[in-house]
Amino acid sequence: MPSRPPRDREQNRLSARFGRYARVGANMGGLAAKLAGKRVFGMEIDDAKQARELAEALGGLKGPLMKVAQLLSTIPDAIPPEYAAELATLQSAAPPMGWAFVKRRMQAELGARWQERFASFDKEPAAAASLGQVHKAVATDGEALACKLQYPDMASAVEADLRQLGLLFSVHRRMQPAIDTREIATEISERVREELDYVREARHMAVYRGIFAREARIRVPDVRDDLSTGRLLSMSWLEGAPLLSFKDHGLEDRNRIAEAMFHAWWHPFSHYGVIHGDPHLGNYTVFSEDGVPSGINLLDYGCIRVFPPSFVAGVVDLYQGLLEDDEARVVSAYERWGFTGLTRDLIEILNIWARFIYGPLLTDRVRSIADGVSAAEYGRKEAFRVHQALKEKGPVRVPREFVFMDRAAIGLGGVFLHLRAELNFHRLFNEQIAAFDGGLVAERQNAALADAGLAT
Repeated sequence: MPSRPPRDREQNRLSARFGRYARVGANMGGLAAKLAGKRVFGMEIDDAKQARELAEALGGLKGPLMKVAQLLSTIPDAIPPEYAAELATLQSAAPPMGWAFVKRRMQAELGARWQERFASFDKEPAAAASLGQVHKAVATDGEALACKLQYPDMASAVEADLRQLGLLFSVHRRMQPAIDTREIATEISERVREELDYVREARHMAVYRGIFAREARIRVPDVRDDLSTGRLLSMSWLEGAPLLSFKDHGLEDRNRIAEAMFHAWWHPFSHYGVIHGDPHLGNYTVFSEDGVPSGINLLDYGCIRVFPPSFVAGVVDLYQGLLEDDEARVVSAYERWGFTGLTRDLIEILNIWARFIYGPLLTDRVRSIADGVSAAEYGRKEAFRVHQALKEKGPVRVPREFVFMDRAAIGLGGVFLHLRAELNFHRLFNEQIAAFDGGLVAERQNAALADAGLAT
């Protein structure tokens, strides 16, 4: 029997992907009906079984729903705990686009003679993610490039996924949850839509290039505007090794990498009000000089969050309040972030999470980020305590700015655990907030965004 031509195979693959989306929609709809029945009629459902089925339906998909599911698993009671545990295990397993499909996508972005604009273009992707895949290429002037190509019809997939997410949120809100998810849903939707805009990502990259122009430990790619569009981002290829390949190196090497990671995250936030909201292990590689790991390459800028300087000031105030046991300053920080209707009970519950996140920063000693905890377990115990307490004293509406701050802090802690780093996090943090001035943060932020062509 003759094999199908490449175009047919790729079209079948695309059709299969949309078929999977349809099945997820049906799964979500069925889950929503069951949850509603549980709430209204007291019906019994097997939450663990439903969670496994949902995770299986999502596990083979590309697109935002899988990424969002992983994010939600870090927020106490944003979704039922059985679902959070299953969704936390998700990894992207869907196959990458084949060469025939890549050629058509590249033609759509750069025109029919797109291959003439490269000296070479690898047929097999170097990496594949939830929204696109990366191919190594060489420009006609000899520059090595990483070409990030978005999967087809992702805008439609994003909107479909966000509708399903909204359905799950709306049903869960009717079940007396500990967390009011309305602000979470708004924040996630805006950030995910931004990730589709590669022009915006290129500008975010420019912001980080400016921030780290004089920092030898941190490298940011250059963008090739002549080979980039809204759905194709061509940037300089930065040589480096996966971060996890250094986990068995000596402590000095691991600490050097961890210090660079700490600086790469906290310096933009404390000085510019900007964070990298997705500190996933695949978003970093380590470069070496003379065989010694010297710093990190920051590779992905789709999930960048810009904060009001007042939110940054709240982060500093909360730290100082916890350090000095100043309750008024702690409460002021929560209110500055946007928490409302705070009672003494709710403040104490929020402090459980705050003391966990800030704990390593409060003690002036060399230590691990968390003792006796794996990267996969980081934050789970504290999240469960918050969940249980809020079920009695809540609900609390989580301000939208908190969502990616929380996600990034958990992700960064996981990186330190993977590296088994032992640092004085207190001193590193205080170096970043020394002489903190919210007015200066606003000035730096406005200048950095304006230089990159982003509205302020």
